[in-house]
Amino acid sequence: MKHIKRMLFACCVIAALTACSDILETESTRQNIEPEINDKTDSVFYGYGILQAMQQLADQYVFQGEMRGDLVKTTIYTDNNLRQLANFSANITNKYDSAYVYYRVINNCNYYLAKRNTELYTGSTNVVMDEYAAVTAIRAWAYLQLGRNYEKVPFFTEPLTKITQIDDNKYPELDLQGIVDQLAPELEKYKAYNVPTYGLTAGHAVGSPNWESTAKTFLPRLCFIPVAVVLGDLYLETGNYDQAAKTYVTYLTQVAQETSSPYVAPMASKSISSGRFGEQGDDDLPDQSLIGARVTTSPQWSDIFGRNSTTDIISYIPMAVNRQNGCVTNVPLAFGFNYYATSEELSANGNTNPYIDEIQIQASDALNLLSDSTEYYYYAKGGINDYDSINVAKCGDMRLRSIIHQTLVDDSTHQWIDKYKYANIVLYRTSTVLLHLAEAFNRLGMPDAAFAILKDGLSDNLIERNSNGEYYANYLSEETRSKLQSIYPLLSEENLYLFPRTSAFGIHTHGAGKAASDYAGGGGQGGSSYQTGKSPYKLDRIVGKKMKEIAETFGVNVGVTKQDTINAVEDLLCDEYALELAFEGCRYYDLMRLARHKNEAGLYDANFGSRWLARKLAFKNPTVNLEDKKNWYLPFK
Repeated sequence: MKHIKRMLFACCVIAALTACSDILETESTRQNIEPEINDKTDSVFYGYGILQAMQQLADQYVFQGEMRGDLVKTTIYTDNNLRQLANFSANITNKYDSAYVYYRVINNCNYYLAKRNTELYTGSTNVVMDEYAAVTAIRAWAYLQLGRNYEKVPFFTEPLTKITQIDDNKYPELDLQGIVDQLAPELEKYKAYNVPTYGLTAGHAVGSPNWESTAKTFLPRLCFIPVAVVLGDLYLETGNYDQAAKTYVTYLTQVAQETSSPYVAPMASKSISSGRFGEQGDDDLPDQSLIGARVTTSPQWSDIFGRNSTTDIISYIPMAVNRQNGCVTNVPLAFGFNYYATSEELSANGNTNPYIDEIQIQASDALNLLSDSTEYYYYAKGGINDYDSINVAKCGDMRLRSIIHQTLVDDSTHQWIDKYKYANIVLYRTSTVLLHLAEAFNRLGMPDAAFAILKDGLSDNLIERNSNGEYYANYLSEETRSKLQSIYPLLSEENLYLFPRTSAFGIHTHGAGKAASDYAGGGGQGGSSYQTGKSPYKLDRIVGKKMKEIAETFGVNVGVTKQDTINAVEDLLCDEYALELAFEGCRYYDLMRLARHKNEAGLYDANFGSRWLARKLAFKNPTVNLEDKKNWYLPFK
């Protein structure tokens, strides 16, 4: 218990932090060391103080979540702390193994929640509750990370300000289920709340790194996490799929609409699926047609991670633009991009952009193989109508290629990942929520609904028929359609207008082209020229291929039951997590969660999920046996 007490002692401070002097500074002129937390405006100091604590854990969040996953590999330049995470040999001396960075956030949240007066109004408008709700969400997110990384952790909701609080109390050590049991009842009260904006609707320009003349902009609302998003994740982690799905639906129908246009912001990836290649009958399009292309049409999927983009982003941690002005990050540097390079350093090396040769983290062979082997779907030319046929091209998924900067250096190919080129640590995107919703739907016995999110996206086309009386999404069961209109009312009469077909794109279309159904006479992804049901990306075909792969890889007897289908669709979702969310800090946690749920389902055997996880990570040569769940976690310090 000594190390736990030392950690709690470090948290035993007043939580009134002043914010970073760079992007999280406030405009208040008060000179109090501890601003008035019960004032209508000065609690902004505490809000930004909590966000500063989030900045201080940003690197650890990314490295813990990615180095232990299957999407990255180390190089000769990899820092030893990262290498230890990658091969599961990290101990309490590891730089990126610190429970304290999460407890610092928690204790600041506890202080705010204990002291904040929630009965402050301007006229009839409560000016506090959106901020109060957002702080409960940040605390819950921090506890979620602790439970994921350390299995059981000390739990407390009182602010630690005195040493006697540690000596006189024995805080319970809770696992994720215990954490959810403690936090969910309060979070449920606030799940329809949106995040605070501090009255700011436009972004703040905050300067630029030395190598770039354009200022970085951040939106205060994106620095918070909506309650419904983190609450949905807590339910999903603990296998409460019904409440997870209902909570994500609350977010998509009641919360997201207040701060953005349709439920998914105009997806940059839409353009990746545009264009026609080859001639009719070209079933095997040469790879050269798309290799190295950065997808010239606009907007691009990679724009999501741009300097000032807010497309698809729900929550992020924006880091300072230079070392003199706030909290900085080592994440871009690990991927080979020196965001904080000075003009002098660039001039000395003859560079215009700060890419470096000492790349510490690269895409794994497993990710490259998955990306390259993914089918790309395109409209064939010729025939009565140019859109009569959708063919398969063996040229892979476009998402990984669109974020890789690659060149030949001394006869060796160097590969840089550009997701962190502008030093923003993305926590949640709309795509994250949609994929998590698909995972919950699948485990609820609706694998067709999960596949709909991958193929077509959520729109009225899922429940509408063409002129011949055929459903556009003819792979959905009547039961699933009914549930999407009632129990999980995304497509109810009340909510249907929120999901127009003109803005709905399936997640898989972000990088795999024309995977979606074609909607005759409807516009959107189709239009009057398009024919129905032409895409080879079909539920039975794709799930069948995945079932065959599972049987061959694990030597299990994959049958034709609904549970076999659910397991196969879950593996499809795992692949989609990789293609869509690679390097964003969540990969290992996705693998752990899916492995746990496979074990609990007991479809092939009670330890199938553990074997599944160990197989995916075998190439990392882990120093521990990952078929044993106790080895999934980091040592607590």
